[in-house]
Amino acid sequence: MTTIDTTAITVELPEAFDPRWSRLPGIQVDSRSITIDPAAYFFRFESNTWLVADWELVKSQLLEVDETTESAVEQLALDFIKNHGESTSDAARVLATAYEVYAYLFRDEHLAGLGLPQITADHLRMLREAATLMALNKVELDGHISNVGPCWFFPAATSVVFDLGDEMGGMLDEVYHGGWFNEHRRIESIKAHAALGGRLVHGCQSVPDQTGGVVAPYGASMANFRDDLAAFKASWIEQVYAHRVNPAA
Repeated sequence: MTTIDTTAITVELPEAFDPRWSRLPGIQVDSRSITIDPAAYFFRFESNTWLVADWELVKSQLLEVDETTESAVEQLALDFIKNHGESTSDAARVLATAYEVYAYLFRDEHLAGLGLPQITADHLRMLREAATLMALNKVELDGHISNVGPCWFFPAATSVVFDLGDEMGGMLDEVYHGGWFNEHRRIESIKAHAALGGRLVHGCQSVPDQTGGVVAPYGASMANFRDDLAAFKASWIEQVYAHRVNPAA
């Protein structure tokens, strides 16, 4: 692993996180306070800068804007990022922004429309927490994956933290990337992720196989991204699962 800065990342968020996140190496949760040791938490940590935009600006200037025949929603998001995106080395700001993004995308009102009665408000909370931490992952424009934490491998991380079995973990992953199959949610996702400087991408097929979860900048090489991901995926997933308290879950 390459580590460029081992300074601890500390943030206080509006919502208390599950203390079981501390089962994963390098992360400590004390109610709303989260502390991450990059050297222990990340599998790969090569960049300590991220692109973000102010969430209040996203809410006021992008979320309610409709695409037209001349300007698709992706173009609206790209233009917004060009005009309002800022590079930051403040990881706490990234996490705080991500919390707002996912509190919006995984709000309880979506439950009725998911068509998955097994998914509860508590499951949406799990999604908000995991996706918030996922925002520290990073892909460069050339497609190289520079930061990889346990939440890249979404079902594995949630099985460790929340004691989910494989079936429920996979179902939660379906909700996570359900924006690919539901156009209303996809449009919401594209707009909201402008606050994190890009769009949410996966390497998965429709069946969750733990191949992705990262906000990538527009223009990033997806071919290089796919190849880089394939090279490290299996061994790191195995390391995440090794932290299960109940291996039979």
